[in-house]
Amino acid sequence: MQINERTEDNIPIVSIVGDIDLESSPKLRAFLKPKSSQKTPRLLLDFAQVTYIDSSGLATLIEYFQAVQGFGGKLALSSLTPRVKNVFEIVRLEQIFSLHPDIPSALAALKA
Repeated sequence: MQINERTEDNIPIVSIVGDIDLESSPKLRAFLKPKSSQKTPRLLLDFAQVTYIDSSGLATLIEYFQAVQGFGGKLALSSLTPRVKNVFEIVRLEQIFSLHPDIPSALAALKA
């Protein structure tokens, strides 16, 4: 898994490439931990190149989501592939996470 970060309109956009699984989720957790510690107000995770996510990956995202709730932080996910989106829907996490079809709509939601 690779993690690339850029900023657009003062919002960090994190592109993740590859699988988010038991082997790689600690790397994602280590990347997200400073974001919650620094109270990053808004964060966009671009899932366009995520091919697979398992329960450990979901747990990592839930952990970050819960951490930012304390200071009113926002998290949006964009460009989920049908396979990955299906995982979120099976466990009903689409009701908790802000899922968007593309980066522009996710940015708009974060700015709202």
